[in-house]
Amino acid sequence: MGNAIVVAAERLIKATRYSLNGLIDAWRTQAPFRYECYALLVIIPVGWSFGKSQLERSLLIGSWLMVLIVELINSAIENVVDRIGGEYHELSGRAKDLGSAAVFCSIALSVMVWLMICLR
Repeated sequence: MGNAIVVAAERLIKATRYSLNGLIDAWRTQAPFRYECYALLVIIPVGWSFGKSQLERSLLIGSWLMVLIVELINSAIENVVDRIGGEYHELSGRAKDLGSAAVFCSIALSVMVWLMICLR
């Protein structure tokens, strides 16, 4: 039992390290991710002020955190596609376009949440 706890703790530490490395790399290499993080610095206090309940605050701030999550996934897709090859391929272009569309949809979702809560 004790050994299983140690193994689980080691896995948790490694997973946390990988996640932090990913966040650091995204910050260094992905300008859209940085811009969305800057926006989050404004969104957190404004969302906290506009939200009248914990649920509203969670939706306002969380909807923008979803944009960051989708941006990270989009960046991962782009990196994999770019690693495979620099020449144009229809499927590579489609993968990148779909990732970009996912970011767009997450931003639209966040805007909708903000409008629905703030304009009620």
